[in-house]
Amino acid sequence: MRFEHFALNVPDARVMSLWYVDHIGLEIVRSVEKPPYTKFMADQTGRVCMEIYSSTSVDAPDYSTIPPLNFHVAFVADDANATRVRLESAGATLFKEDILDDGSVLVMMRDPWGIPLQFCQRTKPF
Repeated sequence: MRFEHFALNVPDARVMSLWYVDHIGLEIVRSVEKPPYTKFMADQTGRVCMEIYSSTSVDAPDYSTIPPLNFHVAFVADDANATRVRLESAGATLFKEDILDDGSVLVMMRDPWGIPLQFCQRTKPF
């Protein structure tokens, strides 16, 4: 088995996917231009994909109420603090910043729709 993607039902996949392309650097690798407007977005490696779509058959979760320790999407950041500043100007909000004993920096934020995001600047990358 290998990981293919994870998926989130969101209120407006079309707008949200553009934010992730513009501000996170994901690339749309597959797109459906009719409801539910499915967007598969890949990271720079092409190894990990996130699917977002806007299904009306169920309510999209209110991601802003989900604690980031229950669920978050994590990205590698060369400079977590610079990423925080840049994304705050793009509508994301800071939740928490941690500096680990080994010097790694973990910045937890929420995107403009409340989805928890973590930016990891690790001293020993995975």
